[in-house]
Amino acid sequence: GMSSELKFPVPWGHVAAKAWGPSEGHPVLCLHGWLDNANTFDKLIPLLPRGCYYVAMDFSGHGLSSHRPAGCPYHFLDYVTDVRRVAAALQWRRFTLMGHSMGGAVAGMFCFLYPEMVDKLILLESLGFLLAPEDTEAWLKSKRRVIDRLLSLEAKQQTPKARSPEAALQRLLEANSHLTAEGGAILLQRGATETPAG
Repeated sequence: GMSSELKFPVPWGHVAAKAWGPSEGHPVLCLHGWLDNANTFDKLIPLLPRGCYYVAMDFSGHGLSSHRPAGCPYHFLDYVTDVRRVAAALQWRRFTLMGHSMGGAVAGMFCFLYPEMVDKLILLESLGFLLAPEDTEAWLKSKRRVIDRLLSLEAKQQTPKARSPEAALQRLLEANSHLTAEGGAILLQRGATETPAG
């Protein structure tokens, strides 16, 4: 059937996706493989159960999605974070994940980090995601914290506060108990910018 194009804003541009089926249908997020893009699902989706809402996203730097800034590597966890961003943009609390190849590994890692958000995991030519049992708990906690903190920071992105130079110095000294006032003033020369507001 016909697909429609979607675009989700992210701090470095946008993540693109294409969608098939009724938007009120059961949500299925489709993740493509290495050096692939959302079109990889074009022939498959029409063969799958109707009544689902299939969204195939382009990972950052693939398909119609923005590239990350030059010099930023593409890590697996960043792809997982892209999935989390798209789920948030779609306001999906619980959905099915279908991943092909590398996308299956990303889907597996997402499931592992956010099991409460995934009702089914479908893997095509993929093992999903495997960790040594002794690493599991610590890995899970730290990675989930990293992603959650990043997204909440992005959501709160406002213009930086302006302070008087004295207040800025005061704040720096409170945050770094080992700094002397003189050391703080030296750091602020290069670490702060003066604006008309402060």
